[in-house]
Amino acid sequence: MKLTARQARARFIDARVARLATAAANGQPHLVPFTFIVSGTTIVHAIDHKPKTSTDLKRLRNIAENGHVAALVDEYSDDWTQLWWARADGNADIRDEVEPAAAELLGLKYSQYQQRPPAGPWVVIRVDRWSGWSAA
Repeated sequence: MKLTARQARARFIDARVARLATAAANGQPHLVPFTFIVSGTTIVHAIDHKPKTSTDLKRLRNIAENGHVAALVDEYSDDWTQLWWARADGNADIRDEVEPAAAELLGLKYSQYQQRPPAGPWVVIRVDRWSGWSAA
């Protein structure tokens, strides 16, 4: 069953982790899991203190070259009547700062950020389209 934009957004908001799809200027795709909050029609993601192999992140380079992104959340179950996914398509940019409320909301959603708030940079996605599907 196709989800409405409202239903897809609601499932997205409740999800704990999403996958961010970016593409370089040459079209090479890149996919990473990420933490986030949704505020209106915007998704906010912080580059945080979790260990990374480099601070020169491919997702940031890709967004600088090509701001078109997609983000996906889903639920898998061996009971296939419980399957669903929700996707947000939009345009992203990289910011050094965001509204203090965004950082506060991340702290409310993820307790790890209460003790050590992310300093960024921040990825801000302006969602143009919410879509999704559910087996039930």
